[in-house]
Amino acid sequence: MTVTTPPRGSKGGVLFACTLGNSVSVTPAVHAVFGLFLVPLTEAFGWNRASVSGVLGILALVGAVTYPLIGRYVDKAGARKTLLVGIFGLALSIAALALNGGSLLQFYATFTVLAVFGAMAGTPIFQKVIADWFDENRGTALGISAGGGCGIGSVVLPVLAAVLVQAWGWRAGYLGISAFMLVIALPLLVLLLRDRACVAGGQAAAEREGMTLGEAAQTPMFWLVLIALAAGAGGTTAVFSHVVPILSDRGFSVTTGTAVVSVFALVTSGWQIATGRIMDAIQTPRVAVPMYLMAVAGLVLLETAQGTPLLLVGGALLGIGLGGQFGALPYFIARYFGTRHFGSVIGAMYSAVIAAQGTTPILLDLVFDARHSYRPALVGVGAALLAGALLLMLLPRYGREAEGDALFVSGH
Repeated sequence: MTVTTPPRGSKGGVLFACTLGNSVSVTPAVHAVFGLFLVPLTEAFGWNRASVSGVLGILALVGAVTYPLIGRYVDKAGARKTLLVGIFGLALSIAALALNGGSLLQFYATFTVLAVFGAMAGTPIFQKVIADWFDENRGTALGISAGGGCGIGSVVLPVLAAVLVQAWGWRAGYLGISAFMLVIALPLLVLLLRDRACVAGGQAAAEREGMTLGEAAQTPMFWLVLIALAAGAGGTTAVFSHVVPILSDRGFSVTTGTAVVSVFALVTSGWQIATGRIMDAIQTPRVAVPMYLMAVAGLVLLETAQGTPLLLVGGALLGIGLGGQFGALPYFIARYFGTRHFGSVIGAMYSAVIAAQGTTPILLDLVFDARHSYRPALVGVGAALLAGALLLMLLPRYGREAEGDALFVSGH
């Protein structure tokens, strides 16, 4: 008779913890609130806006370098301690921003430290925990954790920060976000977040055996997924950050542009959850292809639609594309490469996605400066999305076909 010792913690508790953790990760706690601090900082210290926005490049660069290293570490040592230290350090770094007395160098240095802790408590690391805990309904759980968590955080934290900034200034905004993380989020994470011990036997155990990053990188699936998702997410994210200027150049108001951005963001978060459920139900990677094509249709509407309703539809279609891309990444990794080295693999792939997200907005602006229009750049983004969809069509089905490729690579 075999006696099975249940792992500490529960699936429900871990899912709640990872969703909460994602709600206070870098995307909601830094990116989503960034605009609220941009003008107050320039007015307080006389910095120009480009200098302040330069910290977003620091976040992208540090993330691209550190995610693969952190992913490899958590594969060996577990994710719980890394995530808790990351949230704690991220909260303190955000609080440290409030202590700046006008030094741009200090501002950059603080953001560099913030970026390291942010990578330690990044969505890919929380997704590793989810992938380890959930064998059934994995896609749905991954979608809830990332899409639901980042979506909720991107609504709650900007509201909190806006109230504090308007009432007591930008320093209070940073301190309020930090306090929320330390007083509410961190204690719940300490209580509920758990690593899952390895379990022997069955398909789940086989998945957790998985491939190392080196083995995965020798398969065609690795490069097809990486290039398809980097091309898709890089281009779509660049459009997200440029919706307002794109529509302003077409004669639409900032209010209209902001509304389109809001629809874009909300659909992105919701569709990550939907993508997980769809991928659980329809066992083929090609299910993501229509999502890429919807994003292309959204680009066409963004550039050609004459009324606000169609522009909102365009924002929703773009959100489906971006939500599908982020929802598909961890699912593909778990299904093709297993979960034993999930952190290393998703760290490497996320690094490529972040690099694409950091460079494509610059390319859009370079095209605009040269052509005085975003249309050529949007055509390029559309071409990248179509290329990504084609690469997804080349992916084998999960299971035997993928296993055959893996066995061929490993020489068995």
